Amino acid sequence: MHAILHALSITGSMTWEITWALILGFGLSAVVQAVVRRSTVVRLLGDDRPRTLAVAAGLGAASSSCSYAAVALARSLFRKGANFTAAMAFEIASTNLVVELGVILALLMGWQFTVAEFVGGPVMIVVLAVLFRIFLREGLLRAARERAERGIAGSMEGHAAMDMSVRGEGSFVRRLFSRDGFTSVAHVFVMEWAAILRDLVIGLLIAGAIAAWVPDTFWRSFFLDGHPLAAKVIGPLVGPLVAIASFVCSIGNVPLAVVLWKGGISFGGAVAFIFADLLILPILNIYRKYYGPRMTGFLLVTFYAAMVLAGYVVEFLFGGLGLIPDQGDAKIPTQGVTWNYTTWLNIAFLLLAAALVLRFLRTGGPAMLRMMGGAPETAAGHDENGNGNEGHGHGHH
Repeated sequence: MHAILHALSITGSMTWEITWALILGFGLSAVVQAVVRRSTVVRLLGDDRPRTLAVAAGLGAASSSCSYAAVALARSLFRKGANFTAAMAFEIASTNLVVELGVILALLMGWQFTVAEFVGGPVMIVVLAVLFRIFLREGLLRAARERAERGIAGSMEGHAAMDMSVRGEGSFVRRLFSRDGFTSVAHVFVMEWAAILRDLVIGLLIAGAIAAWVPDTFWRSFFLDGHPLAAKVIGPLVGPLVAIASFVCSIGNVPLAVVLWKGGISFGGAVAFIFADLLILPILNIYRKYYGPRMTGFLLVTFYAAMVLAGYVVEFLFGGLGLIPDQGDAKIPTQGVTWNYTTWLNIAFLLLAAALVLRFLRTGGPAMLRMMGGAPETAAGHDENGNGNEGHGHGHH
């Protein structure tokens, strides 16, 4: 019982430490999704030129940070005409280049990890684009598109199909601060939380358990901590493999990354581990449903190679610049609730979250939440061109 309580106390402390950052990140993401229309995104992602991939990364960074939702949304964009490479770039950015991830990495692991994430993410996209250009055959792509068109649902299919952007005209600010804008932000905000909550809770519980029960000596031997060069070489290779086996994706894998970093994984290995939320076993199974077994194998190999190379790039770049933080400085939050800046920020952002949840409940949100796991076009009220029904998802006109 004491061991369980110790693990739960670490989980609770981690949760308290990152609450305000999560609300801030999801709030900013909801604002962007409330004013950027899905049809605009599809139109901008029609090829795999460098400029298009940069746009895909930017749009992904402003999108959902839930890995399941990102995978479903990438497939939805691909079905509606987006280039496959651009859709994958969007998917990578939406899980690895989002604001909330950067803030939480800075809080729990240090600002160097935030910078590494925003350096390594584009490296991963470039590597993936090159690999796709060299190895992705037209026949495999055509088979994947045919499979994607069948509409086999994944766990976030309804969420991916819901375009909750505000319809009206006017400037960004005017649309955002309208009644419909507030409603749309509230709906996206709550749906994003619903999408990631399971993985976040699981990740925090696993991280708490491992931090409490697995001795550092195990990780130090596993990651060859006593052999600096060997540790740098194997870190990016084994980081994604640990992630695949851990089943934890989205932002839920950051607390576990803290434990691994404190346990001795290399800097590049920790970054590669965080990137690998798109290769966990449940998501590989979704790829199989969406694109077929052959494309799933192709994505597994190319994504893994891109993650490993991105890990090496940040390892040697940051090492050369002397920017790798000391693992001894890493601290797993254990102090619980104390009166400091974290508590004040949490109170402020929890009040904001409460206002958004209240708006969500008063404007038909629960009914939409039930649709999230439904079929894309029928559940979300969308036609094949991704056009939403008038008034859907942003209040009553």
